[in-house]
Formats: sequence, structure tokens, C-alpha cells
Amino acid sequence: MTKKFFLWLQALYVVANVFVAQAQQAGKVFRIGYLNSNTPSAAAARTEEFRQSLRELGYVEGKNIVIEYRYAEGKLDRLPALVTELVHIKVDVIVTAGNEAVQAAKNATQMIPIVMAFSGDPVAAGFVESLSRPGGNITGISRINVELTAKQLELLKETIPKIVLVAFLLNREGRVPELALKDAQAAAPSLGLRVQTLELRTRDDLEPAFQSAVRERAGALLVLPGGFNSFHRKRIVELAAKERLPSMFGRPEAVESGGLMSYGATPIHEFRRAAIYVDKILRGRTPADLPVEQPMKFEFVVNLKTAKQIGLTIPPNVLVRADRVIK
Repeated sequence: MTKKFFLWLQALYVVANVFVAQAQQAGKVFRIGYLNSNTPSAAAARTEEFRQSLRELGYVEGKNIVIEYRYAEGKLDRLPALVTELVHIKVDVIVTAGNEAVQAAKNATQMIPIVMAFSGDPVAAGFVESLSRPGGNITGISRINVELTAKQLELLKETIPKIVLVAFLLNREGRVPELALKDAQAAAPSLGLRVQTLELRTRDDLEPAFQSAVRERAGALLVLPGGFNSFHRKRIVELAAKERLPSMFGRPEAVESGGLMSYGATPIHEFRRAAIYVDKILRGRTPADLPVEQPMKFEFVVNLKTAKQIGLTIPPNVLVRADRVIK
């Protein structure tokens, strides 16, 4: 066998192996873990946007992907067990919806890639080393809480100029609520505001928290997005209406349910972007090298029906800035 023929045979062998590897990859069915702290019905719209974005990228459930859905249904203490299930069945990537879900996934695995559909400040929370170079097995979407909380307080002050005290609903699951509270406390003085912290651990804490806000004469309520507050959104909205307390949320669903206002990143956009991260990872990219994306689109929503119900007139200069007005 000549040297030239041997080299040709060796090259042919390498090409054949590459072809086989590509064929195997093309025929592989990827498993995607989907971890959400909410209920299936409450997360339905965002989940469908995620699935639709995957379809647009060429993924079809039951054909080349299987999505393993896990919902904590507002019971945040279930998250560790749910993510452990995903690790045991060896999913290829885990998509997390909610900061508590990110933390649970981070605690469960340092090997499986994790895509945050949304998070507050992932650097401060210890999820990633930096936004530009995450450095570990986590990447995805950030909500940049510092600017968000300050903007929410600013909108409340412009809507109710005489306001002095803002009640802040706080569930201390994870580090992100604490960081948001610090951001609120830092931003409040320049707006002539003080922050009253109302701690929540269970649903039974909600009514006493509102009674405390009324006793202290809070002029408005600031509700941080999160598993607990999202799961109990309906009750929070009911109590705010009962006490005629103007409310600011981070998600539009709360305003659609009867809350007064919301300002935050567009949630549907976040889940569509999360699907793009999943695609990149399944194609071989590593989370450590995929920069965390900051939100590109924010939405300010006002419910005029709720404003009328609680006897509040929204100033024209605030109303004109709304992206959406519910009448």
C-alpha cells in the first residue's frame, strides 16, 4: 500500500466519520426541560410563544424535540424536586421561567445548560459572572431591575404627585426580591418617597399586609414580579381594589386582571428570545460564551376602569405615555 493511497484512505475515513456524526445529530431528538414557578394556565401565553418560536426555528415536538414541562403552581418549595427530575432524565437544556426557578436549576446542575427566559439582575443574584461573558452553564434574558424599579416609582409619583409612602410587597424567596427592595429604597428619596416593606410568606399574610399599608397611610402599592406574587396576583388585585390602593406591577397580566398600572419588559418577547438561545445551545454553543441579553422592549399599561373604581384620575401627561390603555 503506497503512502499516497494510505493518506487518501485516512482522509476518506475522517470524512465518513464526520458524515455519520452529522447524520446522527440530524436524527437526534433533543429533550428540553421547561421549569416554571407558576401554573400551566397562567403561563399558557408565554409557553405558546416559546413553542411557536421553536417551530419557526425548525423544531417540532415529537419529531426532533421533546419538551418536559414542570410547573410549581406557585409552591416555590416544589422547584428543587421538579428540577431534580429534569436532571435525572438527562435533558439537553433547561429553560427557567422565574428567578426562583433559575436558582433551583443552578443548585441542581453545573453541567446542563440553563436558559433564563427572564431574570432580574443575574450578576447581582450570582447566576452569571457578567452579562457579556456569563462564564458558567447559565445564560438568557435579564430584566435589569435597577432601572425598572426606579422607573416604576417615578411613574407612581407622576400619577399621584402627593404620594409620600409606597408599600412594597416582598416575598423573600431568592436574592432578587432583596435586590429590588434595595433598588427601591435607593431610588425613593430623590422622588420624595419612602418605602414600607410588607413581607409575605403565605397567602394568609396578604390581608394583614394590606391592613398594615392602610394603617401607615401608604399612597400606592408596588408589586415585584415573582413566583409568589404572580401566583396570588388575583387576590392582590382584589385587595388593592378593596382598599382603593393604586397598584404598580411589573407584568401586564396584573393590569388585565384589574391592577392599575404595570411597567416592565414585554414578557412574550422574552420567551421568544429564550427559544433562540435554546437553538444556539442545541447547535453546539456553550452558555458561557453567549452574552446575557437585556430587554429591548418595555411596555407601560394603564387600566382606566380600575382608576375610576378607586377614584383616581390619571394625569394626561402620564396617560399619553402609555403603550396600552385598558378602558
